[in-house]
Amino acid sequence: MKNFVDVDEKLPILKTIPLSFQHLFAMVGATILVPMLTELDPAIALFCSGIGTLIYILCTKAMLPAYIGSSFAFIGAMAVATSNYGTKGMLSGIIAAGVVYVIVAALIKYAGSSWLDKALPPVLIGAVVIVIGLSLARTAADWAGLIPQIAADGSTLPTDYRVLAVATITLAVGIIGSMYFKGFLGIIPILIAMVVGYIAAFIFGIVPEEAIKEIIEADIIRIPTFTTPEFNFSAMIMMAPIAFVTLAEHIGHVYVTNNVCGRDFTKEPGLHRSILGDGLATIFAGLVGGPPNTTYGENIGVMAITRVYSVWVVGGAGIIATVLSFIGPVAMVIKNIPKPVMGGISILLFGIIASSGFRVFVENKIDFGKKKNLIVASVVIVLGISGAVLSFDVNGAPVDINGVALATLVGIILNLVLPEKSKTEEE
Repeated sequence: MKNFVDVDEKLPILKTIPLSFQHLFAMVGATILVPMLTELDPAIALFCSGIGTLIYILCTKAMLPAYIGSSFAFIGAMAVATSNYGTKGMLSGIIAAGVVYVIVAALIKYAGSSWLDKALPPVLIGAVVIVIGLSLARTAADWAGLIPQIAADGSTLPTDYRVLAVATITLAVGIIGSMYFKGFLGIIPILIAMVVGYIAAFIFGIVPEEAIKEIIEADIIRIPTFTTPEFNFSAMIMMAPIAFVTLAEHIGHVYVTNNVCGRDFTKEPGLHRSILGDGLATIFAGLVGGPPNTTYGENIGVMAITRVYSVWVVGGAGIIATVLSFIGPVAMVIKNIPKPVMGGISILLFGIIASSGFRVFVENKIDFGKKKNLIVASVVIVLGISGAVLSFDVNGAPVDINGVALATLVGIILNLVLPEKSKTEEE
């Protein structure tokens, strides 16, 4: 007798709702952190996460249980694009990244995926993931109160130990939860750490009275902040290449889901349908003002623990996320999460992202005695975290490529151009 719930099984609603909340809790901490880092409305991220999941389920013919949430890979590029071209211009870059997904899905359907493996080898993906994590490190330290603040007269302000204490408590809970929590609690240490950090912020008195008032007086129903995009070629060029990084992450999640569920989803409904769903979810987010989306590994962990693989449960989580995005008090609580709380958890989260790049190297047994691997990784990491910018004009309009986008493009070119062995290695 089987002891799991299969992909296409429909459960009674009283069982579906709690399981759907488990999926939602597993990703909500990371999903709402992305818009807060990029000055978007956290409620719109929750809305795009829910609708994006439903779009994904439709594209995969309700056969692949995966939840869609905000992607960390785009944070650096989103911040730069917003600063240079405004939020509306940045959103056009998100749409461009989604279009890349759609194009790749079409190519995989008709030409297979072997070409993608050649363009994005593990050494390149690992290096770019390291760049994503390290490029965000200063932001995390700043929010945690560890970067000296400069006063108007040029002097250095003393450290605010209340801020440092809240960040430390949040970080400590995140570390303890990751190491010692079991079962479902072990899947949601980020959410638990943020809740504990929020409580600590209240105790230390660093939550402004205006924020408390905003939470208490919030309307029960609140419409998320929808924003329409404006075409900006520079933002599109900056953000589109990052889609190749999240594509590799997406494909990895599909293969892990294969192992967990005991099915080959690359054949039915097909890898191209999965990528198409992710791409359309990202395009939708760009059209309404949300962050780009990606599949979440946390929810694969929930399925592995509960042994419930039902698409109905995942779809229920999408519906709940959409509804919660319109609940005013929930939106205000999320909006007013103190920066020390985000700083504390970001030290752990961004570090984990960077360490995931090294994990890619280890799991794929990358040989750095091989000069091609050494060169690709070295150039990508330096270009990605140095602040290097490539600027040029297109019909009189300035276009900038920097950060993760520049590192990814150069890495792809180097990987395709360089021979597998240097002349010395051939000898």
